[in-house]
Amino acid sequence: MTRQSRTSPAASEQSLHQAYDTALLDLDGVVYAGGEAIAFAVESLAAARADGMHLAYVTNNALRTPDAVAEHLGELGIPTEAGEVITSAQAVARLIAEQVEPGSKVLVIGGEGLRVALRERGLVPVDSAEEEGLAAVVQGYGGPDLPWGRFAEASYAINRGVPWFASNTDLTIPGARGIAPGNGAAVEVVRIATGAEPQVAGKPLPPMHRETVLRTGAERPLVVGDRLDTDIEGAFNGEVDSLLVLTGVTDAEQLLRAEPRHRPTYVDRDLRGLLTGQPEVEPGPEGFRCGGWTAGATNGGVLELRAVEGTDGADAADGADPLDGLRALCAAAWTAAGDGVCTLDAAKALARLGL
Repeated sequence: MTRQSRTSPAASEQSLHQAYDTALLDLDGVVYAGGEAIAFAVESLAAARADGMHLAYVTNNALRTPDAVAEHLGELGIPTEAGEVITSAQAVARLIAEQVEPGSKVLVIGGEGLRVALRERGLVPVDSAEEEGLAAVVQGYGGPDLPWGRFAEASYAINRGVPWFASNTDLTIPGARGIAPGNGAAVEVVRIATGAEPQVAGKPLPPMHRETVLRTGAERPLVVGDRLDTDIEGAFNGEVDSLLVLTGVTDAEQLLRAEPRHRPTYVDRDLRGLLTGQPEVEPGPEGFRCGGWTAGATNGGVLELRAVEGTDGADAADGADPLDGLRALCAAAWTAAGDGVCTLDAAKALARLGL
């Protein structure tokens, strides 16, 4: 893949788990939601692994250690080693270690995941801004019970000139009861108090992609995610291919309006998409065709979707895959948008697909 603007989802004659050696999988919204496995995730991942694909789980959540994540996945029926889990805590710990002396003290604003990652890099996690010789402040998601005073502790050190690092800046984090403030919201609190800007490691930024490749040894990785602004943008920044699954936060309308850095290589319903090829989207005089659907832009500023007429003259819509219709709409929308964002009205077309 290159950073050239994508104007259509790509095709693959091979199933994706055979075309790529490693799947770099986001967790929430892809593998599980609210702690429970998403439909078809367990069996799809088992089949991909059995056929030789390496699996790695990549998360911006710095709270839990790789051991804890692996244990949770095992409980869901997905056998996982801790070494197959890559967290933003590991990425930010490496980033810090490259800029401070070995054995340096780092003020931790967050949870156990950060502490374990820092120790792995030969750094010393501490709790007070008053520690002598403090080399850095690191901030990561600390869970809903993180005391407010920890943000003050970070601010005291940063205002004295101590370098500030953040595992990630996701403003929200999904949970069993709904959407809650994420580490990005906590970073904003400290930013307001200090006027400083942290160095950030997590998706979609290069340090996280580098950490993932170093730990997995992937040569032909495929990023699999549900978020355009972290998973897909991270793949774009790393110049690797991506698969968007529609089991998480991104819906069809958001996908059509994606700017170039947020356009995935492939799109599918769920992780079953790893086990299949991907259909071609073909340009033609009437628009873009995929499967039983053709999509194009009208002069009236509307994205139009038409069913391809069958050989017997019948409308093919009843038997056509709605995902093919969405792929055709993506090509029409992204081509019309170029390097910008599509502003065409897609409501009627998406309603016809039930998306």
